[in-house]
Amino acid sequence: MEFEEWEPVYEEILRDFGFERGADERARDVLAELTAPFDLDRLSSARGARVAVAGAGPSIDSARALERASAADVVFAASTAADVLADGGVVVDCLVTDLDKNPETAVALTEREVPVAVAAHGDNVPAVREVVPRCRDEFVLPTTQAAPAGPVRNVGGFTDGDRAAFLADHLGAAELVFVGWDFDDPAVDPIKARKLGWAERLLYWLESRRGERFEVLDGRREGIETTGLPLE
Repeated sequence: MEFEEWEPVYEEILRDFGFERGADERARDVLAELTAPFDLDRLSSARGARVAVAGAGPSIDSARALERASAADVVFAASTAADVLADGGVVVDCLVTDLDKNPETAVALTEREVPVAVAAHGDNVPAVREVVPRCRDEFVLPTTQAAPAGPVRNVGGFTDGDRAAFLADHLGAAELVFVGWDFDDPAVDPIKARKLGWAERLLYWLESRRGERFEVLDGRREGIETTGLPLE
Protein backbone atom coordinates (compact mmCIF):
# COMPACT_ATOMS: atom_id res chain seq x y z
CA MET A 1 0.00 0.00 0.00
CA GLU A 2 1.22 3.48 -0.85
CA PHE A 3 0.83 6.30 1.65
CA GLU A 4 -1.43 8.24 -0.71
CA GLU A 5 -3.98 5.45 -0.40
CA TRP A 6 -3.59 5.15 3.36
CA GLU A 7 -3.60 8.88 4.14
CA PRO A 8 -7.38 9.56 3.93
CA VAL A 9 -8.04 6.68 6.33
CA TYR A 10 -5.28 7.91 8.62
CA GLU A 11 -6.86 11.35 8.69
CA GLU A 12 -10.20 9.78 9.64
CA ILE A 13 -8.50 7.96 12.53
CA LEU A 14 -6.87 11.19 13.70
CA ARG A 15 -10.25 12.93 13.69
CA ASP A 16 -11.97 10.10 15.53
CA PHE A 17 -9.42 9.93 18.37
CA GLY A 18 -8.33 13.55 18.43
CA PHE A 19 -4.71 12.56 17.81
CA GLU A 20 -2.22 15.11 16.48
CA ARG A 21 -0.54 14.34 13.20
CA GLY A 22 2.44 16.44 14.25
CA ALA A 23 2.99 14.21 17.28
CA ASP A 24 3.09 11.12 15.05
CA GLU A 25 5.54 12.85 12.72
CA ARG A 26 7.84 13.84 15.58
CA ALA A 27 7.80 10.25 16.85
CA ARG A 28 8.55 9.01 13.33
CA ASP A 29 11.55 11.33 13.15
CA VAL A 30 12.90 10.04 16.45
CA LEU A 31 12.61 6.48 15.16
CA ALA A 32 14.28 7.50 11.90
CA GLU A 33 17.29 8.83 13.83
CA LEU A 34 17.67 5.53 15.67
CA THR A 35 17.35 3.10 12.76
CA ALA A 36 18.70 2.23 9.34
CA PRO A 37 16.79 1.08 6.24
CA PHE A 38 15.37 -2.41 6.73
CA ASP A 39 15.90 -5.03 4.04
CA LEU A 40 12.43 -6.45 3.31
CA ASP A 41 14.09 -9.58 1.91
CA ARG A 42 14.47 -10.61 5.54
CA LEU A 43 10.72 -11.23 5.40
CA SER A 44 10.64 -12.80 1.95
CA SER A 45 9.25 -16.02 3.44
CA ALA A 46 5.86 -14.26 3.57
CA ARG A 47 5.73 -13.87 -0.20
CA GLY A 48 3.22 -16.31 -1.64
CA ALA A 49 2.76 -17.89 1.79
CA ARG A 50 -0.09 -18.64 4.15
CA VAL A 51 0.55 -16.14 6.93
CA ALA A 52 -1.00 -16.45 10.38
CA VAL A 53 -1.70 -13.00 11.82
CA ALA A 54 -1.79 -13.47 15.57
CA GLY A 55 -3.63 -10.98 17.73
CA ALA A 56 -3.11 -10.58 21.45
CA GLY A 57 -6.69 -11.31 22.46
CA PRO A 58 -7.60 -13.81 25.21
CA SER A 59 -8.18 -16.59 22.69
CA ILE A 60 -4.55 -16.61 21.54
CA ASP A 61 -3.62 -19.28 24.07
CA SER A 62 -6.41 -21.63 23.03
CA ALA A 63 -5.49 -24.98 21.52
CA ARG A 64 -7.24 -24.01 18.28
CA ALA A 65 -5.25 -20.78 17.93
CA LEU A 66 -1.95 -22.52 18.56
CA GLU A 67 -2.89 -25.27 16.13
CA ARG A 68 -3.85 -22.88 13.34
CA ALA A 69 -0.78 -20.72 13.86
CA SER A 70 1.57 -23.69 13.76
CA ALA A 71 -0.10 -24.93 10.56
CA ALA A 72 0.66 -21.67 8.72
CA ASP A 73 3.79 -21.15 6.64
CA VAL A 74 4.72 -17.91 8.41
CA VAL A 75 3.58 -16.29 11.67
CA PHE A 76 3.33 -12.54 12.29
CA ALA A 77 2.51 -11.81 15.92
CA ALA A 78 1.13 -8.64 17.45
CA SER A 79 2.52 -7.53 20.81
CA THR A 80 2.23 -10.17 23.56
CA ALA A 81 0.86 -12.77 21.15
CA ALA A 82 4.51 -13.48 20.37
CA ASP A 83 5.14 -14.58 23.95
CA VAL A 84 2.06 -16.78 24.13
CA LEU A 85 2.88 -18.46 20.83
CA ALA A 86 6.48 -19.05 21.85
CA ASP A 87 5.31 -20.63 25.11
CA GLY A 88 3.08 -22.89 22.99
CA GLY A 89 5.99 -23.96 20.80
CA VAL A 90 5.03 -21.84 17.78
CA VAL A 91 7.86 -20.10 15.95
CA VAL A 92 7.22 -16.41 15.31
CA ASP A 93 8.68 -14.95 12.11
CA CYS A 94 7.96 -11.30 12.85
CA LEU A 95 6.82 -9.29 15.87
CA VAL A 96 4.69 -6.19 15.24
CA THR A 97 4.69 -3.83 18.20
CA ASP A 98 4.58 -0.28 19.47
CA LEU A 99 6.62 -1.44 22.48
CA ASP A 100 3.86 -0.80 25.00
CA LYS A 101 3.75 -4.25 26.64
CA ASN A 102 6.68 -6.56 25.94
CA PRO A 103 9.76 -4.52 24.98
CA GLU A 104 12.17 -7.17 26.23
CA THR A 105 10.65 -9.63 23.77
CA ALA A 106 11.39 -7.21 20.95
CA VAL A 107 15.02 -6.92 22.00
CA ALA A 108 15.41 -10.67 22.43
CA LEU A 109 13.86 -11.48 19.05
CA THR A 110 16.20 -9.15 17.18
CA GLU A 111 19.11 -10.82 18.97
CA ARG A 112 17.82 -14.10 17.53
CA GLU A 113 17.64 -12.47 14.08
CA VAL A 114 13.85 -12.32 14.03
CA PRO A 115 12.53 -9.09 12.45
CA VAL A 116 10.56 -6.72 14.67
CA ALA A 117 8.32 -4.08 13.09
CA VAL A 118 8.38 -1.17 15.52
CA ALA A 119 5.73 1.52 15.22
CA ALA A 120 6.41 5.04 16.48
CA HIS A 121 3.40 7.21 17.29
CA GLY A 122 2.58 10.30 19.30
CA ASP A 123 2.70 8.80 22.77
CA ASN A 124 5.40 6.12 22.69
CA VAL A 125 8.54 8.19 22.08
CA PRO A 126 10.07 7.35 25.50
CA ALA A 127 9.75 3.63 24.73
CA VAL A 128 11.22 4.11 21.26
CA ARG A 129 14.20 5.98 22.68
CA GLU A 130 14.77 3.39 25.40
CA VAL A 131 14.18 0.12 23.55
CA VAL A 132 15.19 0.56 19.91
CA PRO A 133 18.89 1.27 20.61
CA ARG A 134 19.06 -2.05 22.47
CA CYS A 135 17.79 -4.01 19.45
CA ARG A 136 19.96 -5.35 16.66
CA ASP A 137 19.43 -2.59 14.14
CA GLU A 138 19.35 -4.72 11.01
CA PHE A 139 16.35 -6.63 12.38
CA VAL A 140 14.27 -3.56 13.23
CA LEU A 141 11.68 -2.53 10.64
CA PRO A 142 10.77 1.07 11.57
CA THR A 143 7.16 2.02 10.81
CA THR A 144 4.79 4.94 11.20
CA GLN A 145 1.12 5.85 10.83
CA ALA A 146 2.17 9.15 9.27
CA ALA A 147 4.00 9.80 6.01
CA PRO A 148 7.10 7.63 5.58
CA ALA A 149 10.44 9.38 5.94
CA GLY A 150 14.03 8.19 5.78
CA PRO A 151 14.17 4.51 6.78
CA VAL A 152 10.68 4.61 8.32
CA ARG A 153 8.01 2.87 6.27
CA ASN A 154 4.23 3.00 6.23
CA VAL A 155 2.48 -0.05 4.77
CA GLY A 156 -0.89 0.71 6.38
CA GLY A 157 -2.54 -0.25 9.63
CA PHE A 158 -3.29 1.29 13.00
CA THR A 159 -3.17 -1.25 15.85
CA ASP A 160 -0.41 -3.84 16.21
CA GLY A 161 -2.72 -6.56 14.93
CA ASP A 162 -3.99 -4.93 11.79
CA ARG A 163 -0.52 -3.52 11.06
CA ALA A 164 0.69 -7.13 11.02
CA ALA A 165 -2.01 -7.97 8.46
CA PHE A 166 -1.17 -4.98 6.28
CA LEU A 167 2.52 -5.84 6.45
CA ALA A 168 1.85 -9.42 5.34
CA ASP A 169 -0.27 -8.09 2.49
CA HIS A 170 2.47 -5.63 1.48
CA LEU A 171 4.97 -8.49 1.37
CA GLY A 172 2.77 -10.51 -0.99
CA ALA A 173 1.19 -13.10 1.30
CA ALA A 174 -1.09 -15.46 -0.61
CA GLU A 175 -3.48 -16.01 2.30
CA LEU A 176 -4.04 -14.46 5.72
CA VAL A 177 -5.25 -16.55 8.64
CA PHE A 178 -6.29 -14.83 11.87
CA VAL A 179 -5.82 -16.25 15.36
CA GLY A 180 -6.16 -14.62 18.76
CA TRP A 181 -8.54 -11.91 17.59
CA ASP A 182 -11.28 -10.93 20.05
CA PHE A 183 -13.09 -7.81 18.85
CA ASP A 184 -15.64 -8.00 21.69
CA ASP A 185 -13.22 -8.54 24.55
CA PRO A 186 -15.12 -7.20 27.62
CA ALA A 187 -11.89 -6.74 29.59
CA VAL A 188 -10.58 -3.83 27.51
CA ASP A 189 -11.10 -0.16 28.38
CA PRO A 190 -13.25 2.13 26.18
CA ILE A 191 -10.28 3.51 24.20
CA LYS A 192 -8.97 0.03 23.46
CA ALA A 193 -12.47 -1.03 22.43
CA ARG A 194 -12.57 1.84 19.93
CA LYS A 195 -9.17 0.80 18.61
CA LEU A 196 -10.45 -2.76 18.16
CA GLY A 197 -13.37 -1.27 16.24
CA TRP A 198 -10.93 0.42 13.92
CA ALA A 199 -8.92 -2.78 13.57
CA GLU A 200 -12.09 -4.52 12.44
CA ARG A 201 -12.86 -1.76 9.93
CA LEU A 202 -9.33 -1.89 8.56
CA LEU A 203 -9.43 -5.66 8.11
CA TYR A 204 -12.71 -5.24 6.24
CA TRP A 205 -11.00 -2.75 3.95
CA LEU A 206 -8.01 -5.04 3.54
CA GLU A 207 -10.09 -8.07 2.59
CA SER A 208 -11.91 -5.90 0.07
CA ARG A 209 -8.61 -4.80 -1.46
CA ARG A 210 -7.38 -8.39 -1.60
CA GLY A 211 -10.62 -9.87 -2.91
CA GLU A 212 -10.52 -12.24 0.04
CA ARG A 213 -12.91 -13.15 2.87
CA PHE A 214 -11.28 -13.24 6.29
CA GLU A 215 -12.90 -15.85 8.53
CA VAL A 216 -12.39 -13.56 11.53
CA LEU A 217 -15.00 -11.19 10.07
CA ASP A 218 -17.63 -13.83 9.37
CA GLY A 219 -20.92 -12.88 11.00
CA ARG A 220 -19.70 -9.35 11.65
CA ARG A 221 -19.56 -7.64 8.25
CA GLU A 222 -23.06 -6.19 8.28
CA GLY A 223 -22.34 -4.31 11.51
CA ILE A 224 -18.99 -2.85 10.47
CA GLU A 225 -18.82 0.93 10.18
CA THR A 226 -17.39 1.75 6.74
CA THR A 227 -17.39 5.55 6.90
CA GLY A 228 -14.04 6.88 5.72
CA LEU A 229 -12.96 3.66 4.03
CA PRO A 230 -12.18 3.95 0.30
CA LEU A 231 -14.18 0.89 -0.68
CA GLU A 232 -14.84 0.26 -4.35
